[in-house]
Amino acid sequence: MFEFALPWLFLLLPLPLLARRLLPKSEPLNSALKVPYYQQLPRKSGGASGNYFNLFLLWLIWSLLITAAARPQWYGEPITQTSSARDLLIAVDISGSMETPDMILNGNPAMRITAVKNVVGDFVLRRKGDRLGLVLFGTRAYLQAPLTFDRETVDTLLAEAQIGFAGQGTAIGDAIGLSVKRLTQRPADQRVLILLTDGANTAGEVEPLKAAELAKQAGVKVYTIGVGAEEMVQPGLLGSRFGARRVNPSRDLDSETLQSIADKTGGRYFRAHNPEELAKIYTELDRLEPVEQEAETYRPLRSLYVWPLGLALLLAALWAAAPLLATALSNLSARRSAAENAHSHRNGGLKV
Repeated sequence: MFEFALPWLFLLLPLPLLARRLLPKSEPLNSALKVPYYQQLPRKSGGASGNYFNLFLLWLIWSLLITAAARPQWYGEPITQTSSARDLLIAVDISGSMETPDMILNGNPAMRITAVKNVVGDFVLRRKGDRLGLVLFGTRAYLQAPLTFDRETVDTLLAEAQIGFAGQGTAIGDAIGLSVKRLTQRPADQRVLILLTDGANTAGEVEPLKAAELAKQAGVKVYTIGVGAEEMVQPGLLGSRFGARRVNPSRDLDSETLQSIADKTGGRYFRAHNPEELAKIYTELDRLEPVEQEAETYRPLRSLYVWPLGLALLLAALWAAAPLLATALSNLSARRSAAENAHSHRNGGLKV
């Protein structure tokens, strides 16, 4: 649909005519500007027809300027976009223990962080309509991606996360505290934190249970996920089977604290021993926290003022350059005529 944002500006169209009618005429100057080559300058008017043409061109330029000032714009077809009132932060542990290769991904051993990136990345891309954010934590917790509808960027930032960037420790309490602070800065009916770790709280300034109490007061529901296998074979001497032994790589996982955090805030605690279980957990989270389908309709707006404005500037430039162009053409014609006359004189002098 086409419309003008300021249609009342068209009332200014007769303004030049009113100015010509109502304003007093200028007094003639006593002194004149003497131009030696005045006869060579073409007149803008070109007679009565030239005057009418100049007036028409100036009026056209003025009309185009008024049209641009009235802000012509085009509204596109209505577009419906689903949105949610949910703010969802994902906190991922990137401490040194996340390098433990106790996950089996596509039949090959893989580090915990690799499996987490694959599964959580798919979860992020599925959450169409939610505002998503990413918190990474180790010895310190920091906000990697603020709450946003741009799921692709959140997925990219998660994929680029590197082990050890936040230190080798595990600050679970600080990660919850930072997430609660970010979630409460935005009004929302539902605030959700999904925290994934493979260890216990070994760093930070806030105790995990104290942070959970703050989350409860702020209305933040925390889902906790403990990741890591319970059995892994460590190779022996020079990577051989000689001296190999079975160990529990998740012996440091504090499941009790993670369960308490979830219980305090109304969430749930999940345990993932492998990528398949981790994927099922995030599918379950999709069910527990479904994306709300609240439709919002908007119409894309496209401004068109540049077209009449550009045309007006082009016509004004051509009108201003016309006398100079005419002078140049006149001089060129005069030089050509003089050259032809000189050539014919020379030819005439050679005749016997």
